[in-house]
Amino acid sequence: MKIQQVDLTTQYLRIQKEMDEAVLQCIRSGAYINGAEVGIFAQNLAGYTGAQYVIPCANGTDALQIALMALDLQPGDEVIVPAFTYVASAEVIALLKLVPVLVDVDFETFNMDVEKFKKAITNKTKAVIPVHLFGQTCDMQPILEICKLHKIAVVEDNAQSIGSVYTFSDGQKLQAGTMGDIGTLSFFPAKNLGCYGDGGAMLTNNETLAGKLKMIASHGQSRKYYHDVVGCNSRLDTLQAAILNVKLKYLSDFIEARQQAATYYNEQLQELSGCIVLPAVADYSTHVYHQYTIRLKEGKRDELKQFLYEKNIPSMIYYPLPLHHQKAFKDIIRVGSDLSQSEQLSQSVLSLPMHTELNKEQQDYIIDSIKQFFNR
Repeated sequence: MKIQQVDLTTQYLRIQKEMDEAVLQCIRSGAYINGAEVGIFAQNLAGYTGAQYVIPCANGTDALQIALMALDLQPGDEVIVPAFTYVASAEVIALLKLVPVLVDVDFETFNMDVEKFKKAITNKTKAVIPVHLFGQTCDMQPILEICKLHKIAVVEDNAQSIGSVYTFSDGQKLQAGTMGDIGTLSFFPAKNLGCYGDGGAMLTNNETLAGKLKMIASHGQSRKYYHDVVGCNSRLDTLQAAILNVKLKYLSDFIEARQQAATYYNEQLQELSGCIVLPAVADYSTHVYHQYTIRLKEGKRDELKQFLYEKNIPSMIYYPLPLHHQKAFKDIIRVGSDLSQSEQLSQSVLSLPMHTELNKEQQDYIIDSIKQFFNR
């Protein structure tokens, strides 16, 4: 079988009968916008995550933008975000005429460095977007404590880590996306919980915020044709909700399959610890392995990527250029800390194939090829 970075076709075949039935039922209903499946999915997702309110929307980027709109921020207000992340996290800040303040990340977990975040705060800081990158949470307890002290809103970007669990010092456990004021999700097909198109959602435990999020996502309507605020049109299609309802039932199994694949990678690649750094798992978070990302120690990342390509093994670089080097942000950001860790990561990270259908035979071929590269 051809090795793929993410194998959605084989995953579909595993649940084909259930998926086909859900899709056909949706089509036959004729309720393609705001059909019953959307509300059912919101309830199911609330049950899975523990969030009190779930507001579906069109995609993960919209979820971030609507979340910031609901906080009533003003042009010129600062929002702190990590420099090593996907562009959407900072893009929505800029679109709303806010100021993205970039801070560095921890070299081991790839997530926001708490001390760098703390030092970047000014009297203009109104919000922070901790990005739970690659499958595990940021260290949320100190972030939440700092934000409470400085009255800073917390919008968790949980596009990549649904199902990851954070453990507080008192033993309390909460899912990623449910700890801040608002959590945002993406259901892009390659995500751990992905639909067959675009989709997103916002999570909150605040009733007032939930009402604002829902209103903004629906043209600012408090009720049909009555527009209380300027909003946008961002809704999850009924068809995508039907697909997500099926997949949500399997999410725990999907996560377990990813964790098993990651464990096997770890066991078999451990002998190369002098050449590569395996993904770190923080003691406060579980890891759901949206990505399995290694670091190359000797500046051979691009060579290894090419070597794997020649052996028909895909790999991906997330992210080759940190946000402060992106042309679009050149004149609108404030650099809130030294960003050397983000720069080093952009030159050294490589994500190996990781998905629910990855089997031992495929992994062995990938692992043997990596060993061959370093033993040449």
